[in-house]
Amino acid sequence: MSHADTSPPYLDEHALTIEASREAVWRSLLAMPDSMISATFARLLGCVDAEASGPRPLTEGSVVPGFRVVTADVPSELALAGRHHFSDYLLVFRLDELAPDRTRIRAESRAAFPGARGAVYRMLLLGTGGHVLVTRRMLAAVKRSAERRP
Repeated sequence: MSHADTSPPYLDEHALTIEASREAVWRSLLAMPDSMISATFARLLGCVDAEASGPRPLTEGSVVPGFRVVTADVPSELALAGRHHFSDYLLVFRLDELAPDRTRIRAESRAAFPGARGAVYRMLLLGTGGHVLVTRRMLAAVKRSAERRP
């Protein structure tokens, strides 16, 4: 599924190869979003979706602080959308099977930063390297979890 026609502008994509099956990576990926940001921080930013709700494991319509699941295409794509005072954003994880026990996970980020406050937020998020650091940490957490699974 392509989000290009209905989503905010493209920011970047980060990828990591994991020595685990796509299904194991998918299970680890589904466990990660609930810990991405706290409900308190989501409320401070003014996130539309600040409290976890909906079915677990995550599926379309599930909410984690800061994000709503818009696509859960098992075991290949998980798309999380959100909005707060400074940005409208989309984070899409894609899992590519490289071999039976080897998977590439890609995290594509898209975001719009409307107005002057959005421009300042963009500078803080992207200019400091914070966005890259957080995205790489998320991917590394999925990798550690998936490679520990039997």
